[in-house]
Amino acid sequence: MRRLFIIRHGNTFASSADACRIGSRTDIPLVESGHAQAQRLGTWFAQQALPIHHLFSSPLLRARQTAAAITDATGHDLDGTRDWLGEIDHGPDEGRPEADVLARIGAQALADWEERGIAPDGWIVDAEARIAAWRAFFAQAGEGADLLVTSNGAARFALLALDLPPRKLRTGAFGELAIGPDGAVTLVRWDERP
Repeated sequence: MRRLFIIRHGNTFASSADACRIGSRTDIPLVESGHAQAQRLGTWFAQQALPIHHLFSSPLLRARQTAAAITDATGHDLDGTRDWLGEIDHGPDEGRPEADVLARIGAQALADWEERGIAPDGWIVDAEARIAAWRAFFAQAGEGADLLVTSNGAARFALLALDLPPRKLRTGAFGELAIGPDGAVTLVRWDERP
């Protein structure tokens, strides 16, 4: 059986900061709490003693820093970055506080994004390409565990690729999928933090 762990990067904002909608055009590092989350992820994966087949990351710094902590703990080198694991482009809402985003797009548009993966007006998201990339990755042969470090915006398309409604993946959390010998993909768990 093949196992896929979809891992969201650690925090990029301190708890005292106002969270903003950060996407593909804002390549910011982890903050102190984000590094701690990344280290907890690394420790947890090392304790599982999984036979890691691949460790891929989004090209963004926050994801690569999270992957580096997993690499340090497990001894498995990063196998590279994948663009389809990168965050989406929030268009005119990039870098804006959540209250401003909500005021611009409205509650229904935000609900459509959160519950159905339909991007609000102005966001740049090729949903079909994202879903196709996840399905192609699911279809690859292999054994062991694949660890994919990504963002919440990109992770939602893994569930959509399985015809499941998208669900939030918190910073420093992961979801697990199992792929059986027949290629059937099953959601094992989602949004768990070590």
